[in-house]
Amino acid sequence: MKVLLVGSGGREHALAWRLVQNPLVELWSSPGSPALARLGEVAKVPVDDLDGLKKLASQIEPDLTVVGPELPLVLGLADQLREMDLPVFGPSKKAARVEGSKIFAKDFMVRHNLPTAGYAVFDDESEAENYLKASAYPVVLKADGLAAGKGVVVAGNYATASRALKTLLAGAGAKLIVEEYLAGEELSCFALCDGKNFLSLIPAQDHKTIYDCDRGPNTGGMGAYAPAPLGGALLTKLVEDNIFKPAVEGLSVEGTPFTGLLYAGLMVGMNGPKLLEFNARFGDPETQALMPLLESDLADLLLAAATGNLKGKEIRWSGKASVCVVVSAEGYPGEYRKGDEIKGIDRANAREDVVVFEAGVGVKGDVPITNGGRVLGVTATGDNLKEAVKKAYQACGDISFQGMHYRKDIGEKGALKEYSI
Repeated sequence: MKVLLVGSGGREHALAWRLVQNPLVELWSSPGSPALARLGEVAKVPVDDLDGLKKLASQIEPDLTVVGPELPLVLGLADQLREMDLPVFGPSKKAARVEGSKIFAKDFMVRHNLPTAGYAVFDDESEAENYLKASAYPVVLKADGLAAGKGVVVAGNYATASRALKTLLAGAGAKLIVEEYLAGEELSCFALCDGKNFLSLIPAQDHKTIYDCDRGPNTGGMGAYAPAPLGGALLTKLVEDNIFKPAVEGLSVEGTPFTGLLYAGLMVGMNGPKLLEFNARFGDPETQALMPLLESDLADLLLAAATGNLKGKEIRWSGKASVCVVVSAEGYPGEYRKGDEIKGIDRANAREDVVVFEAGVGVKGDVPITNGGRVLGVTATGDNLKEAVKKAYQACGDISFQGMHYRKDIGEKGALKEYSI
């Protein structure tokens, strides 16, 4: 089974790591990375070069193409590959608008009665300023377009909101949403979709801000753990019935059936789960936490979704817990260092129940060097969350590079819940 994996980051390393555990999988990745090159063949076509990716696909004729990042989906890569009669795990350009446009997503949620926060849309700065002056705080400002996980600002007062307004209107899409602030805990839920049917994965919890105790600016994600005790059986059923089912049906009814991974970012508060956002692909770094727990054949599941054959499928999980701690470069999420030698990856990987997923790693000769803001996803499994946390942080201690940074509280919320039951 020839699989083409589009992408190059930690999410793609985790997906590839799980895919090649099926000995029949012959993996290609593009643009790939040193880590992905150790698992299969690599082409150097960028994710936004749709013509180049189509040419690559025509050359290798994959039995399945898995699109990792959001950008090629929003640009329409899945549509173009399907026109070549190739099975693709990833939504069409129109369906990917659930992530590509926050405004489209919020309007869709309202049309289909999905539980979400109240909001207002602006493309005019003065109108938005007047709205912010009259608002109760805190409020949430969101850029309309893709912003690599950094297009959201929680503003506790008017001055912060006004600064964020100017930045966001100058960025992704030149439109923004001002949204009601929801209190509670965030939860990431996922569903494999084949256009009509869906299959839930176990829930995870991401940690968005750069510093401990959820302080500092938002990042693409500084760590995750799974399963999240917050997402128990009752909550999972609520999410399936009130979010995934109407969303999948709604997209189909509107003529944009969703094939791929539908990610629901939730806020769980006193009034139950409410939908913050949709993503149109696997989460990063949640995928790094999920893949070590998956016992089913990932290639089989993704192909079933890509070909409309999810009905009757089941997913097997190990029953263990997993924690991914993201190790970032100095300066991230702003301008960050590159080119620093990384020591200790092999030592961390040699630990029992540990795998280090490489996100922003290059090579100089045979030496691994930093080549991105989020550099590594140090991931460990254990019989329970507390054990997984301990193993992950022991492995982080094996690794060093100039200016490395990681949060020290990944999984703490879940471990406290787990041991208070």
